[in-house]
Amino acid sequence: MRSEAAGRASFDIIRYAQCWEDADVLLGAMHARAGQTLVSIASAGDNTLALLTLDPERVYALDLSSAQLACLELRVAAYRALDHAGLLELVGSRPSARRRDLYAACRPGLCAAVRDFWDAHGAQIDAGIGGAGKFERYFALFRDRVLPLVHARRTVLRLLEPRAREAREAFYAREWNTWRWRLLFRLFFSRFVMGRLGRDTSFFRYVEGGVADRILARTRYALTELDPAKNPYLGWILTGTHGAALPLALRAEHFEAIRARVDRVAWHAEPLEAFVERLGPRAVDGFNLSDIFEYMSEANYARLLERLLGAARPGARIAYWNMLAPRRRPEALAGQLTPRRDLSEPLFAADKAFFYSDFVVEEAV
Repeated sequence: MRSEAAGRASFDIIRYAQCWEDADVLLGAMHARAGQTLVSIASAGDNTLALLTLDPERVYALDLSSAQLACLELRVAAYRALDHAGLLELVGSRPSARRRDLYAACRPGLCAAVRDFWDAHGAQIDAGIGGAGKFERYFALFRDRVLPLVHARRTVLRLLEPRAREAREAFYAREWNTWRWRLLFRLFFSRFVMGRLGRDTSFFRYVEGGVADRILARTRYALTELDPAKNPYLGWILTGTHGAALPLALRAEHFEAIRARVDRVAWHAEPLEAFVERLGPRAVDGFNLSDIFEYMSEANYARLLERLLGAARPGARIAYWNMLAPRRRPEALAGQLTPRRDLSEPLFAADKAFFYSDFVVEEAV
C-alpha cells in the first residue's frame, strides 16, 4: 500500500518546525505504563520526544520528509549536548545571541547528511529552529503583517495575561472581537491563502465546506474557554516565541528524563504503511498519528487503519487529530477497534492546539 500523501505533496522542505498538536493531550490518550513500543509521526520531533516521558522501551518516529527528520535529529542532538536553557535558546523559546555556538555544540551528534542540511540553514538557526518551517513562516506573516492592522502590540500582550474565564469572555467581546479581526482572520485563514502560504494545497483535497469560519470558532474557544496565558501554541503564533508556557517536551521538569531516554528513539524516512508491515504483528502499544488521515481518502484511511491493527497489541491506543476532514473508525472495523470517547472528549476540550476540529482515540480489541 503506497502512501497517498507521498504522491500529492513535496516533502523536501521543513513544513513544520514545531509540532502543532498538544502533547499533553497526546500523552493523556496513551497508556501510562513503562516499557511500551510506540509509533509516532515525526513532524518536527517535539511530540515524539514527549512520548519518552512515558518511559517506553522504544519509540519509532516516521516521516516521508528527510527535512522533518533532520528537525528531529537536531533536537535529539540538542538534548544530548545542551542544558535546558541552551535547548530553549536554540529552539527560539528564549532570546539568544549564541545560537550558532549552540548549534556547533550539537553538530557532532548529527549524521553527515543532516549536518549538511543544517549547515545550509544558518539564517534559520540564528532565528531559532522552531521558526524554520513553512507553517511557522505563515504564522509570522500573520503576526507581523496582519495582526498589527487589527490590534496594537499592547492589546496582544494583554490578551496573554492571566484572567478568570468571565474576564476572558469580557476582554474578547469588548476589545478583541472587532470587525477587523473577523474580516482579516477570514481572509488570511481561508482555504486559498492557507493552501498557498501555510499548508500544501493538496492537503485540502478532502475538505468540504468553509475553512476560516471553523478555525475562527475554535480560536474564540481558545481565547475564552481556555487560558491564553497557559497556551504555548497561541503564545508563539502571537509573539513569535514562548513565554512562561512551554510545550511539554520543552518544560524543565521533563528535560532530564527525555535526555536520559533519547537513545530509545529510532527514526525512519518511510511510509507508515510499509513500516508497520515490516515491524510485524502485535508489536505496538500506541500510535501518535498526528493528522495524517486528513490527507487520505476515506477508503485509504480505512485500509491504513486495518494495517495498523495488524501491528497493534490488544489494548493498543491509536490517537489522531482531525482539522477539517472528519475521520473516525469505519463500521467495518467495529469488531477490531473501540472508540474511546471517554478519553478523547475531555482531552479535546482541553486541547491548547486549538485549530483542530476533533481529537480521536481508538483502542484495539
